Amino acid sequence: QVHLVESGGGSVQAGGSLRLSCAASGYGTRSHYITWFRQAPGLAREGVAVIHTGVSFARYADSVKGRFTISQDNVTKTIDLQMNSLKPEDTAMYYCAAGWNGGSLLSANAYNSWGQGTQVTVSS
Repeated sequence: QVHLVESGGGSVQAGGSLRLSCAASGYGTRSHYITWFRQAPGLAREGVAVIHTGVSFARYADSVKGRFTISQDNVTKTIDLQMNSLKPEDTAMYYCAAGWNGGSLLSANAYNSWGQGTQVTVSS
């Protein structure tokens, strides 16, 4: 059973930065995709960034390219999302997901396991 726990959310002014972390357990030594999603009230869940834990691979949504960076911390064993130059439209609940079942890597339908989410609020 894969278990995902997000942390690091909070409130920040526009232009500021936050760093989110996703702790994943239950995968053993297998490598896999882990993706950060976000969902604002009334909107669909949006894939933000994906990383593969076994090879050098990352992909970003156009809306966050150049501002967000996804990385794997081998010391803390977390998948981190560094968010810079935050905008009010980045306000959302942020989730990490794993258990890719095929399909588009930034599609919510492609993942079987989800964390509980962490709230990010960006004020103007």
